[in-house]
Amino acid sequence: MGRFIDGYVFVLKVAIVACLAGMLVLVFGNVVLRYGFNSGITVSEELSRLLFVWMTFMGAVVALHKHGHLGMDTMVALLPRTGRLVCFCLSHLLMIYATGLLLGGSWDQTLINLSVTAPATGLSMGFFYGSGVVFGVLALVILVFNLLRALTGRLKDGELITVTESEETADATHAPTGRPA
Repeated sequence: MGRFIDGYVFVLKVAIVACLAGMLVLVFGNVVLRYGFNSGITVSEELSRLLFVWMTFMGAVVALHKHGHLGMDTMVALLPRTGRLVCFCLSHLLMIYATGLLLGGSWDQTLINLSVTAPATGLSMGFFYGSGVVFGVLALVILVFNLLRALTGRLKDGELITVTESEETADATHAPTGRPA
């Protein structure tokens, strides 16, 4: 299952790059056309917004997998392994609940907006809300997999803290002694 998750996270990274490249071409092309040729790409803003939303949700899944979300681990780091395991399981249960709520709401909005079309592109607004559905499904797979690994005792101590400190704090904490951070 871990290989499966690694595989779809790699696909998401490629899709994120494609979204960013598409946004760059659309926005920059539109700016050049507007200022240089007094014309423009009609669908540029709408497609850029759609790509941005999808890129954001896909990036959130990648960050979840790589433990890249910011957080405070000060108290949890002081706990013994059992305490960190309890906190890990509780936090994952809360994240599964919140992701389930987001998935349910996104699913409802996707169904409601399937017949609604965007003004410039004519695309279904279901594509816009579908990004939340994709996020919810992919994030739930990661969260449930990690929770099952924790409950079966297959997580190492370092994996029980699933947040990243801010760059300033991490640099100061991990700086070698005798040298400025």
